[in-house]
Amino acid sequence: MRLDAISAFFLLLLAVVGASGAFYSRTYWSQKKHPRSARQSRLWWSAMLASMGMVLTQSNGLHFLFAWESFALSAYFLVTLERDNPKVRAAGRLYLVASHAGTLALFGFFTSLAAQTGSWELGPMTSQTSLAPLFWVALLGFGIKAGVFPLHIWLPSAHANAPSHVSAIMSGVAIKMGIYGLVRFSSWLPLPAGAGWVVAGLGCVSAVLGVAFALGQHDVKRLLAYHSVENIGIILIGLGFAMIALDQGRPEWGLLALSGGLLHVWNHGLFKALLFLGAGAVLHSTGTREMSRLGGLWKTMPWTAALFTLGAMAISGLPPLNGFVSEWLIFSGLFDAGRLRTAASLGAVPAAILLGVTGALALACFVKVCGVVFLGAPRSEAAANARECGTGMRAAMGVLALGCLIIGLAPAFFWPTLLRVAGVWAQTAPDSGIANHLAPLGTAHALLALAILATAAAAIALLRGRQTRRQTWDCGYRAPTARMQYTAGSFAGIITAWFGWILRPSVHASLPEDIFPARSRLESHTPETVLEQVVTPAANSILRLADFARTFQHGRVQSYLLYLCAALVMLSIAAIL
Repeated sequence: MRLDAISAFFLLLLAVVGASGAFYSRTYWSQKKHPRSARQSRLWWSAMLASMGMVLTQSNGLHFLFAWESFALSAYFLVTLERDNPKVRAAGRLYLVASHAGTLALFGFFTSLAAQTGSWELGPMTSQTSLAPLFWVALLGFGIKAGVFPLHIWLPSAHANAPSHVSAIMSGVAIKMGIYGLVRFSSWLPLPAGAGWVVAGLGCVSAVLGVAFALGQHDVKRLLAYHSVENIGIILIGLGFAMIALDQGRPEWGLLALSGGLLHVWNHGLFKALLFLGAGAVLHSTGTREMSRLGGLWKTMPWTAALFTLGAMAISGLPPLNGFVSEWLIFSGLFDAGRLRTAASLGAVPAAILLGVTGALALACFVKVCGVVFLGAPRSEAAANARECGTGMRAAMGVLALGCLIIGLAPAFFWPTLLRVAGVWAQTAPDSGIANHLAPLGTAHALLALAILATAAAAIALLRGRQTRRQTWDCGYRAPTARMQYTAGSFAGIITAWFGWILRPSVHASLPEDIFPARSRLESHTPETVLEQVVTPAANSILRLADFARTFQHGRVQSYLLYLCAALVMLSIAAIL
């Protein structure tokens, strides 16, 4: 076993998010409300956390595979806790198939590594250049687990259909096991030519398309799942350009990009777990995940609304929260690379632009979520009768929200940790002078936070005791109803149209032909494009080919002899030619 700075960095995240999720589940998934699965939930939760801890500390390839498979299986049983639901069973099957596809790739990776090195023991192997092609196999196996686009096909359904505390641990920590594998073995293996560019390119694609698919979702948990794809892309941008910098001998800006990517591992773990727990509180109170059936929850669930909004600000990269710090570090690395007249600058500039576009789209997406779910009037009886979640659930969310605030307000405090992790990755002692970039940022964030608090306090003092009109714009209606509000689909309709070439949204309209129609209906749906239009047709073609081949397996020995003779004749002809 091995415990170094990289392992400890991921282990601490596992401990924080795992403990928060476990405390949250005591109310959310209690024995009283789920008598059949509450004990199973605790069993598989403990097994999953233990197996992920084993993954992070193994220095033996065979033991790594054992821990990895235990982690995958325990996660499957957590995803399918509500296995009476057909959608949950389908999501579990897809997760299991994708997980074992990744495990198969890793099995090939570790066995090939052991065959070439003569040992299952893991460690730095950068001097053995013949191992470089194995990085592509590792990228495939770990990329499936991380949910890199287009290997993400299992992620939206698994995260949406799992219990919310399971969604939080899977998005906040489990997919980071794929990132851990890439960080670990990009450090230990000699990298093939272009590896950094491929990783950075996958990061850009995942970031932009992940948030584009999120904008097209109406299910709040499925929307959050696609933001996991987006944030994995942001992490890969930092890691990819760090690999490029190391290859070109420019560690100074590579350190910035790597530090930003590593810090985003933690930041995403905190705010995405917070958001999933917030979505779980809404689901727990209303019984629905459909945003267009919610609305007005800030009145009845103020704590949940406030904590969810804080997480939304953090994931959108707004100061003074933690998401801004990690993205700012990545931007700084890309800007430094862009100023150099090298090949890296040619890729850093468009990567910085795409990262900026990703942030803008994420902000638009969470304006939609917070506006549709928490503001306005309730769109259903369930939303109108919602009640605030229990103290235990709010406390778990509060711990994660506090982490988002602390990293945002005191980023320089975490720099020594990032420096140690980066030093283990690069196998050198990086220059620590770059910490000067973080101290002014923390000061600016603290001043901004004080200004926000002062403004809020002044507004409350001015408005206290006054009768205020809540209706600032009625569009000609004195008493608008919930049906006149924006829905999740209409709010993002223009932006999703920009990405219609990949989202392929389907619209179903029911428009009566009467002169004065009493009711009309318009629904939009964004399919899982990669899964439904690429993977599924390819799998069906393979199944049809397999069914055709099966007709030759009928058990008649004479026919098998005929097949052998035909094969020998064809081989003889090929030899003659």
